Amino acid sequence: MLELRDITAGYDRRAPAFRGAHLTLHPGESLGLLGPSGCGKSTLARVAALLHAPDRGTVTLDGHTVTGFHHRAPRSLRTSVGVVFQQPRLAADPRLRLRDLVAEPLRATGRRAEADSAVPEWAERVGLDADLLGRRPHEVSDGQLQRACLARALVLGPRWLVCDEMTAMLDSSTTAALVAVVEEYRAKTGAGLLAVGHDPVLLGRWCGRTTRWDEIVKD
Repeated sequence: MLELRDITAGYDRRAPAFRGAHLTLHPGESLGLLGPSGCGKSTLARVAALLHAPDRGTVTLDGHTVTGFHHRAPRSLRTSVGVVFQQPRLAADPRLRLRDLVAEPLRATGRRAEADSAVPEWAERVGLDADLLGRRPHEVSDGQLQRACLARALVLGPRWLVCDEMTAMLDSSTTAALVAVVEEYRAKTGAGLLAVGHDPVLLGRWCGRTTRWDEIVKD
């Protein structure tokens, strides 16, 4: 289970983005978090993905209380969460070719030897043409780059997925394709999904349960 209890977080302790957020995600569940732009839901998504330490509150993942975030989180917990951000160009190192972007998590966790087989496999699964793997982010479209970012998020086989406005910058066909990849992965692995967004139609179709931002926060 992924549980966030009484989370207060932001980038200025004197004026946090939100206070007292509660959210629970069960294994295999797909939960949509619906809220307007600027409300703090992306910050909460980063807390859930163990990338941002809250000012207050408790994050529990698979029965473990999280005491370190980002690189201070234990590898076993850190690698159990895959995350896809809204803006792929801000989430991708512009110096890396797409094959190296997808392989980043493998290399960072000492599984470099798996890259030769895993990268082409995941490129095919996300619909990324093999010839694009040799290109850098500025040489591909937003949709192609987001496909690579999704492959990067899934390559370690995470038990939990956090998709923060993953499709907000994409056309309808690419959106449908990436959602289908996530759902195929979840069907095979039983991974839990937190999908953050502002489109009630998309979240309603994608997720088994949707909650509004004002239902989970005090302020």
